[in-house]
Amino acid sequence: MAKKKLYLLDGMALAYRAHFAFIKSRLKNSEGIATGPILGFANTLVKLLEEEKPTHIAVAWDTHAPTFRHEKDEEYKANRPPQPEELKVGIPLIKEMIENFGIKNIEKDGYEADDVIGTIAYDAHEDDVEAYLVTPDKDFMQLVRDHVVMVKPDNKNGGFNIIDPEGVKKYFGVYPDKVIDVLAMIGDTSDNIPGVPGIGKKGAPKLVNKYGSLEKAIEAAPGMKAKRAREGLTEFKEQALHAKMMVTIKTDVPDVQDWETLGWSGPDKKSLGLFFKRMEFRTLTQKYLGEEPGGQGLLFSDENGGEAPKNLDDVETNYKTAVTQDEILKAVAELKNAKELCFDTETDSTDPITANLVGISLCAKQGVAYYIPVNVEGAPDAESVLDLLKPLLGSEENLKIAHNYKYDYLVLRRAGLKLKGPVFDTMVAAYLIDGTQKLSMDALAKSHLHYEPVSIEKVIGKKGKSQKSMDQIPYDQVSDYACEDADVTLQLFKKFSEKLEEDELMEIAEEIEFPLIRVLGEMERHGVSIDVEMLNGFSEDLTKDLEALEKKIFEETGEEFNLNSPKQLGEVLFDKLGLPAGKKTKTGQYSTNESVLTKLAAEYEVPSMVLDYRSLSKLLSTYVDSLPKLVNPETGRIHTELNQTVAATGRLSSSNPNLQNIPIRTERGREIRKAFVPADGFKMLAADYSQVELRVIASISQDENMMQAFKNGEDIHARTAKEIFGLDSLDDVDPNQRRKAKEVNFGIPYGVSAYGLASRLGISNSEGKEMIDQYFERFPGIQNYIDETVKQAKEDGYVTTLMGRRRYIPDINSRNWNVRGFAERTAINMPIQGTAADIIKLAMIKIQDYLQENAFTSKMLLQVHDELIFEIAHDEQDTLPEKLQGLMQNAYTLDVPLVVEMGLADNWLDAH
Repeated sequence: MAKKKLYLLDGMALAYRAHFAFIKSRLKNSEGIATGPILGFANTLVKLLEEEKPTHIAVAWDTHAPTFRHEKDEEYKANRPPQPEELKVGIPLIKEMIENFGIKNIEKDGYEADDVIGTIAYDAHEDDVEAYLVTPDKDFMQLVRDHVVMVKPDNKNGGFNIIDPEGVKKYFGVYPDKVIDVLAMIGDTSDNIPGVPGIGKKGAPKLVNKYGSLEKAIEAAPGMKAKRAREGLTEFKEQALHAKMMVTIKTDVPDVQDWETLGWSGPDKKSLGLFFKRMEFRTLTQKYLGEEPGGQGLLFSDENGGEAPKNLDDVETNYKTAVTQDEILKAVAELKNAKELCFDTETDSTDPITANLVGISLCAKQGVAYYIPVNVEGAPDAESVLDLLKPLLGSEENLKIAHNYKYDYLVLRRAGLKLKGPVFDTMVAAYLIDGTQKLSMDALAKSHLHYEPVSIEKVIGKKGKSQKSMDQIPYDQVSDYACEDADVTLQLFKKFSEKLEEDELMEIAEEIEFPLIRVLGEMERHGVSIDVEMLNGFSEDLTKDLEALEKKIFEETGEEFNLNSPKQLGEVLFDKLGLPAGKKTKTGQYSTNESVLTKLAAEYEVPSMVLDYRSLSKLLSTYVDSLPKLVNPETGRIHTELNQTVAATGRLSSSNPNLQNIPIRTERGREIRKAFVPADGFKMLAADYSQVELRVIASISQDENMMQAFKNGEDIHARTAKEIFGLDSLDDVDPNQRRKAKEVNFGIPYGVSAYGLASRLGISNSEGKEMIDQYFERFPGIQNYIDETVKQAKEDGYVTTLMGRRRYIPDINSRNWNVRGFAERTAINMPIQGTAADIIKLAMIKIQDYLQENAFTSKMLLQVHDELIFEIAHDEQDTLPEKLQGLMQNAYTLDVPLVVEMGLADNWLDAH
């Protein structure tokens, strides 16, 4: 007779797991129901049923009634955030779905699902039934024994991990019968059960294995050598025993179902299929009902049923190639009244500064598109075609839609056409909605449209020597590919515009991100000049310095070796010179990374010189020798890319080359900025927001003391020093106190710990803690901001800037304290850094509008963190800088003044 297999599912834990797995996708059906938790639970359940084939199964749930644990401890689970709205709606629907699967939902007032599962599993164990406890909750490991195992869903691979007694030993360091003792010692912060201070995840198993139980460890505590364990188990004895009672899962709950009543014979396919149809789960509807769901379908769905994405062969399209003037005019006539026009360019290069236009595709209706080739065999020249397209692309009326709009803007600008009118960029929209997703058009089409566009490699060939450029391909072979790009982008626009509205992100898209695209395009197009001769001279100086440093290192070590070889360097430092702290890596060689050398450099000269050598060497290779090679031969300038869709906080980033990482802290590093110079007849202007993030913190937190300091124009670091050191006036603050206060100001609002602050300042942990306590006492609004932001993030799953930019924080409720701690710091940081990023973006838009409207010759060149760099014409230097300062300071209204510091000089360094 086949062995009975009983599966008991921890409903609440699995529902929360499903919620957080789908939190970024924000699935909703046509009724507006958030379906992510339901889909996640369904996927897990279907996989379990099909792979494991249980004979008996049930899902256990907590009830809203207080349990016996709450009666024994009113603080039990008191710090848990409220249940997310999605689960308040989703859990009743999950229970309905489970019933349609033919599976019982079981629960009992006064007890938790853990206790119900433990009782049923142990009753079944008595009858020699195989019991499987399906949960991600580690506490269940205490129940594991022969014929009772834990089944943990595998987040990485999508399957299940079986945890038997040996698996428990591997995880906890003890066998299942001792898990309760370990849990009692370490406590459970998520359930608000304190353990024994000073005893952690590593120490608890050692104590339990040595003494046999918590109680015996407590008895032996007075004789323990380890101070933390001795004092912890002595002073917190009652707390530990209480914790043991609280974490123990009951296995004798009265009046619960007998395992034999949980037999499973399969789902009610029709009811289940109709349920999935209502949820609009396409694949699951087909699986159980044999038909597609109705409604609008899933927005941003990963649930596509395993079927292959559709492609160009599966859909009806009306794609046309327009080559002659009549054909192009006919296309223009058909499209001229369209309020929304999607376009895409084809080029002979991926660099928009040098790329030549090969063709342009246009689409205003799904499935209908035109491709107009230019500058290739059999096609007209770009100038004549763009003249014909000006009524469409040069119009202020219609919305211009593109994917990576800035690239197309620059290509068309180079070809002689300036795009006008409102902008919608599907790549930027996708970034605003969820910045963690892949932002290529192909990836977005697959994830949001369940459609796989034609790969560019199918048109021009695979990467390598044989790959052609688009201008080498006959235009009739490019047409469908190009039309499809415009068509797919139009469909993404429809999805994303709805989502932006739904998530209240349309305002930040239309007021900041979309207008900024053309601003960045103009900055990239203009570029920045560098003094190549200065860099060449600097290169010679650095090379001499490196040679001298190398010689000195060899003299000190008594031998010559390859300084760039970590293996040889490690042997010299640790084997020959016998320096301390020599640790070998997995490869068997000594670690000589920066942190190792920095610690040694405080006492030993050779590691200090090696650090200097590496710093100068990096300076030489990364900047001094590389920048001249990046000068565009056509323009004589460097054209960095300014990226909107990289940083999660909304900050801009720079690449090819990265001009935001040019060193500023060292004297030699700063010299590189001297090479950035204005064109003849211009000066370089640097305009820097002063302490903008601290001003944002003051405004967001509404802390009276910090706001008053900024309103009074005080030195905020001196003011902080006065407050935390209890000084009578700002005049009493010495430079060292100000330095410490500066670290506090920039560290505490981002979650720095007492240990972290102490490390930065070279003080004791107790001093670090005292400074933090004093800070929050003097600036209580900051503490309130931190607490409220973390609380809000736990409830919503995201945080926002003052302008409404979102960042999702999926790990904010993680049970792993380390992961959760990082997520909390991210949640605290993002509204501050993101708001500062939004402010400078607003300033850039207003400045560019002002420069263009008044036909100034001066240009905005670069944005580096909180700084804007301009090229100011000599005849505009008397009035324009002051106007730019005003535009920046009034870009956005905080509850404290924004201050901009400016400098005008012949190079970037001197202007800074």
